[in-house]
Amino acid sequence: MEYILHFEVLDKTSLPRVGGKNASLGEMIKAGIRVPPGFAVTTDSYLNFITETGIKDKIYEILSNLKPDDVDALNSASSQIQGLINSTSMNDQVKSAIEKAYLELCGKCAVKDVPVAVRSSATAEDLPTASFAGQQDTYLWVVGTEDILSSVRKCWASLYTPRAIDYRNKNNFPHEKVLISVGVQKMVNSRSAGVMFTLNPTNGDPSKVVIEGSWGLGETVVSGSVNPDKFVVDKVVMETSERTISVKHIQCVHDPVGGEVINVDVEEDMQSKCCLEDEEIKELVRIAKGIETHYGRAMDIEWAVDRDFSYPESIFIVQARPETVWSQRKKGPLIGKKSGYQLLMEQAMKRIKIPG
Repeated sequence: MEYILHFEVLDKTSLPRVGGKNASLGEMIKAGIRVPPGFAVTTDSYLNFITETGIKDKIYEILSNLKPDDVDALNSASSQIQGLINSTSMNDQVKSAIEKAYLELCGKCAVKDVPVAVRSSATAEDLPTASFAGQQDTYLWVVGTEDILSSVRKCWASLYTPRAIDYRNKNNFPHEKVLISVGVQKMVNSRSAGVMFTLNPTNGDPSKVVIEGSWGLGETVVSGSVNPDKFVVDKVVMETSERTISVKHIQCVHDPVGGEVINVDVEEDMQSKCCLEDEEIKELVRIAKGIETHYGRAMDIEWAVDRDFSYPESIFIVQARPETVWSQRKKGPLIGKKSGYQLLMEQAMKRIKIPG
């Protein structure tokens, strides 16, 4: 059994062992995309934990008694299982493997106690045909082995939130077949962060990349708690056809005193300032196109600009998953009965001047 796998050795074939999110991070590293370093706590670690500690049978027994649409029973089952996982001590083999991998990551980053993001990565998430994204937990700016071990266990427990259990039941995903891995990834000290799509999520136009961003960590954009800046960029000529600079009142930052991530007010002179430079927008579009080409499909991407690095080394991709809304619609002309290829070529031809 391998309890830990570093991102560098992962790719899309690693999904059964490290889940969709972690497999995608490894795949992007192999494709030359700038991804913060880290490692995956494998599904073997999770299975070893629930088996060796003797809680596996209890978990599946609780789930087997669930009846469809019984909300009270669902909430009770979730509470019991999560309590069981969070109150059970991690076995020595898995604990030692995580501690060793974290020390290696600290050495690689040349930081004694490097802050990390601890993210759940289930084997049934980030699939082109299912929308599991966001069902399991993420913990940001976690520092030190003890807090990482605690966060890993919480991520395992989040496989059994009421929402996750109900989604699997309704979509006929057997609980015992959906396993969970956990990604431990160096935090980006984000000046700006957000999401981008390799098509226009408003109308499905594949000739555009749409970027949304705000100050601080990307959680405010992902959660919808801030109205982000928005940029619609043409893939061919790399020109921004739409630029909306919003008033961004809050930002998500690390509080060094409390040791946690909090929302704070943005300084007044920064609220209406664009969160990205023009060169950063172009670099993000270039990266987005590369990711889309590598995967061969429209993608939903999370990005961050690290204040500790200079451009372009400051731009990192922290997640990428298949876009699942427009990709599942019936294929056909999108705008004005024209295909995506025709739209792309039209945009390109507009810029070509033919001498008279």
